[in-house]
Amino acid sequence: MKIKYYLCTLFYKQFYTTAKQLYTTLYNTMGKLNAVLVGLITPNQNEERTKEYLDELAFLADTNNTTCVKRFVQRLDSPNTSTYVGEGKLQEINQYVQQLADTDDFIDMVIFDDELSPRQLRNIEKALNAHNQNEIKDNHKQPVRVIDRTILILEIFLHRAQTSYAKTQVEMAHLQYMLPRLTRMWSHLDRQRGGGTTSRGMGETQIEADKRIIGQRIALLREELKKIDRQMATQRQNRGKMVRVALVGYTNVGKSTIMNLISKSEVFAENKLFATLDTTVRKVTIENLPFLLSDTVGFIRKLPHHLVESFKSTLDEVREADLLIHVVDISHPNFEEQYEVVEQTINELLTKQTEIKEADPWSKNRKSGNGNRKSEKTVAQIPRIVVFNKIDAFTYVPKEEDDLTPVKRENISLEELQRTWMAKLHDDCIFISARQKTNIDELKALFYDRIKAIHIQRYPYNDFLFQQYE
Repeated sequence: MKIKYYLCTLFYKQFYTTAKQLYTTLYNTMGKLNAVLVGLITPNQNEERTKEYLDELAFLADTNNTTCVKRFVQRLDSPNTSTYVGEGKLQEINQYVQQLADTDDFIDMVIFDDELSPRQLRNIEKALNAHNQNEIKDNHKQPVRVIDRTILILEIFLHRAQTSYAKTQVEMAHLQYMLPRLTRMWSHLDRQRGGGTTSRGMGETQIEADKRIIGQRIALLREELKKIDRQMATQRQNRGKMVRVALVGYTNVGKSTIMNLISKSEVFAENKLFATLDTTVRKVTIENLPFLLSDTVGFIRKLPHHLVESFKSTLDEVREADLLIHVVDISHPNFEEQYEVVEQTINELLTKQTEIKEADPWSKNRKSGNGNRKSEKTVAQIPRIVVFNKIDAFTYVPKEEDDLTPVKRENISLEELQRTWMAKLHDDCIFISARQKTNIDELKALFYDRIKAIHIQRYPYNDFLFQQYE
């Protein structure tokens, strides 16, 4: 029994490493997979919003080496608790998959825009693979895979993770997602009995043992993350007396490109979602002023709760930053919503972590007997600069003079957006193109003015690298 338990624990310990090696091999050797996207139009999500979410889902799939060949959208009051979509729509999806089953363009997977419950996942897989069960058994044919937005993001993280910190976070997120979705996929514990006598009864089932082993592995990973957090906190304390600046924003808005321009480094930058997963910190000097600039992982809408811990390092950099640089992709049709998503997500994560610290009996910031507690920093209290990037990719459709229809987003010019946001944020915003290096000198000058003011206030007796005379 102990030998079996040791082997099971060892199996789950090696699960992440083996899965990453296998995924990397498949990612590099196989051609692009074909996928079908499925979304819903609900009272809280109109048709235009659904199309935008599916566009983003297709971009995520492309990042994961998958091509979207067709989309299915249904209008419902709420998702079906059994199959997400209605029975007729699921049958329509199944018919399309079966039509391409014997062709070179067969469907490898069906991706759903929202997170699926274990029940929905099981029922959909059963419906889509009901016709080819014999072929799967006899010809070893791969069944149609059913995934949701959460597992798609997890797979991207699995491929992008480089540091031990990121790998540990992704492994824990994978196990947390897999825990309620175990469907007797392993055969290492068929059935455990007692000691052979009738007094001991039947032993635990396979799925109970699996859940227990995964739960223990998650607890071990949490302890490892706490240890790494303490190490990273020590590193931040040893950075010296320099102003800390953090780049934040939605994924694929150009944060890493700006990082490379300002710091003259070679941080990986690519036109794909989650190109940057690990937080990168560089020492930057503008004229006579040194400061620390950090590039963080981008945020996204419908952020899976399993990935909240994966943004822990980003949250630490944001909380300890003296200045936030919020990068926005102004060429995106709904950049205002992306702006709000980043602000709301960071505030929610900060609030959640504050509650965790208050509940931790060993936390330095926990509530004392008289109710006094060290105040936590919120995003609203940190000064910021909003950088509207990708002005070179901005497009709009001017309205005709006799067109009396309401003005839409695509009818607003860049000059009008500049006047609107500069009136709202005053001098705390700038419009640039990191790719074309437009207004980069103005961006550096703005950085210098803001960081210099913070530097003088925080470190009044810390001289600059050299005295600058006007």
